[in-house]
Amino acid sequence: MLYICIPSYDEAPTVGVLLWRIRKVFQEYSREYEVIVFDDASTDGTAETLAPYKNVMPLTVIGGRERVGYARAVDALFRTASERTRYPRRDAVVLMQADFTDQPEHLPELVKRFEGGADIVAVERIVGPAAPEAVRKLSRLMRWQRALWPMRSFTAVPGVKDPFGGFQLMRVSVVRDIIKELGSQPVSQGPVCAANVELLRAATRHARRVETLPLESRWDMRPRDSRVRPWPDAMELFKHGWSARSRRTVPRTPTQPATA
Repeated sequence: MLYICIPSYDEAPTVGVLLWRIRKVFQEYSREYEVIVFDDASTDGTAETLAPYKNVMPLTVIGGRERVGYARAVDALFRTASERTRYPRRDAVVLMQADFTDQPEHLPELVKRFEGGADIVAVERIVGPAAPEAVRKLSRLMRWQRALWPMRSFTAVPGVKDPFGGFQLMRVSVVRDIIKELGSQPVSQGPVCAANVELLRAATRHARRVETLPLESRWDMRPRDSRVRPWPDAMELFKHGWSARSRRTVPRTPTQPATA
């Protein structure tokens, strides 16, 4: 089983099309799957957009009336998938974004690497010239930050050059190990980029094999403006990296190097 986990906040223009494309991919690529969407108290009709898809595909929508933010949404999604699985060593969780920057057509390649033995497949984003200026600026700031202390340690994920992306596949047994290790603490914390780093750091402590896949994100499919705020986001990331230094542990080095 493949659990596709999608955190969503006010993504009505794209989340329906994303689900339609996911459904189309798995009509052509035979693999048992379930989509779990966390609707984070959206106000733009996201719930109404999602409703009809429950009748045509394996879709579960979770979430409440109060907004909890990206990190808590990811935590709820992963815990839901972990509770539902019957075969944690054979099943996987895929985290992808609702704004259509992650393309469903790439899912078979992630699954192929998982079936080849990878416990984690992390997509390393290629930020090309088509990316919004704010995204390109934040990417430059994050590269600069990674050379600074304490960010060198916080962003060091064995085998992963770009740990900031939100398109990731993990074996469910790894997710269960994270939950067991953290208990009631969320599997990811902080703003979006920091939460993605936290998640990968926690996962690599329990993974035997990590692979990476470089892919260019798509922003032309998204009608809304980017929510990225380069300087404020970079400052939030730095503050989170600084505050996280007291709870750092050294991740276990994967037994097989990451591949591109």
